[in-house]
Amino acid sequence: MTTVNIHEAKTQFSRFVDQAEAGEEIVIARAGKPVARLVALSDPAKPPRKLGLGKKSFTFPEKFDSLNAAEIAAMFEQGK
Repeated sequence: MTTVNIHEAKTQFSRFVDQAEAGEEIVIARAGKPVARLVALSDPAKPPRKLGLGKKSFTFPEKFDSLNAAEIAAMFEQGK
């Protein structure tokens, strides 16, 4: 664990971010008293998933858009 003062943290910010990314913990102090901690994120953002991965894993029935259309319409018209 490295401790640096605020002025040094401002002037060499990129270097300290690189060190934190590599797993080191950086403590930032004001007048010798620790006030902040710079650490790497525990769960970096995951890359987006590719489209079409399940392309041949399942199929839709024929006329899927109109499947049970009469029954669905009757459910909406029940309260009238």
